[in-house]
Amino acid sequence: MIEKSFNSIFSGFSTDLAMDLGTANTLIYITEKGIVLNEPSVVAISVDDNSIEAVGLEAKKMCGRTHSRVNTIRPIKDGVIADFDVTNRMIQYFLKKVLNQYRFFKPRMVIGVPTCITQVEKKAVIDASIMAGIREVHLVEEPMAAAIGVGIPVHRPEGNMIIDIGGGTTDVAVISLSAIAYGESVRVAGDEIDESIVRYMRLQHHLNIGVFEGERAKKEIGSAFPQAGTLTTEVKGLNVKTGVPMSITISDEEIREALKEPLTTIIAVIMRALEKIPPELSSDIHSNGIYLTGGGALLRGLDKMIEEKTTLKVFIPEDPLLSIVKGAGAILDDFPNMKKVCIN
Repeated sequence: MIEKSFNSIFSGFSTDLAMDLGTANTLIYITEKGIVLNEPSVVAISVDDNSIEAVGLEAKKMCGRTHSRVNTIRPIKDGVIADFDVTNRMIQYFLKKVLNQYRFFKPRMVIGVPTCITQVEKKAVIDASIMAGIREVHLVEEPMAAAIGVGIPVHRPEGNMIIDIGGGTTDVAVISLSAIAYGESVRVAGDEIDESIVRYMRLQHHLNIGVFEGERAKKEIGSAFPQAGTLTTEVKGLNVKTGVPMSITISDEEIREALKEPLTTIIAVIMRALEKIPPELSSDIHSNGIYLTGGGALLRGLDKMIEEKTTLKVFIPEDPLLSIVKGAGAILDDFPNMKKVCIN
């Protein structure tokens, strides 16, 4: 009782936060201010004294370009913490950046996590946040946060399906009555899609490219479904036969070929979810359609591919990258009424 009273008092003086701690990007929402940070989840660390050289966008620019005395690390792997110490330091850096300075009272935070997260991984997220100066941590499953972020009335007794394709995981969930009636997560998402392009270039063109070059090609000409006209881009890398840097021009058709395997895995998870849910929820989804969020929603034609495979209408929000942090922020803003959607 006393602890609750203190928390109530502290909340009046602290700046509460919502965070999407993603494999690719970290986003932070502050009550009454909105989204105040959107940066890559990358940290550059000095090998000599373990000090931080750069975090976020500046650190991402260093990836693949550092010397032996600097390492660039992505501490979030497949949506969960892979390097506890670096994640803790990254969170501290971002918090200092958005809060300008530490307040006397520590903030409360709502964090989005994948549906496949284990108890050990949950504890790692909570511990890293508390060590970074957070008073009270609440976890919410990413598809639930994304559903709230796109405006789905999650409290109603009706089924809504949401597919969130992030950097490390693809979450498929059917939501009803403020809970996930069916949820499945597969660790195939944006990163695996980028790596499939890297593998394709090496096998088909004997060209060794970096994962960020693969990501750039995906964004420029990548598609899951044939588009009107042909798109091309120049890809630069190292010829594995001659050992000499070179560039070649590839088409969107080749990118589609490269993406077949990861996209087939994602479609299989969606179809499995549709097969396993009760008939009443199936009827609701037939009426309401499917919502597609996360960075993967930006892949050209992915909505059309899902529509073709499922025969259901697919909706993409205006800015699918922000769905989770917007939803986590909405939970934070109306926490007494929305806290039931958080993980116990």
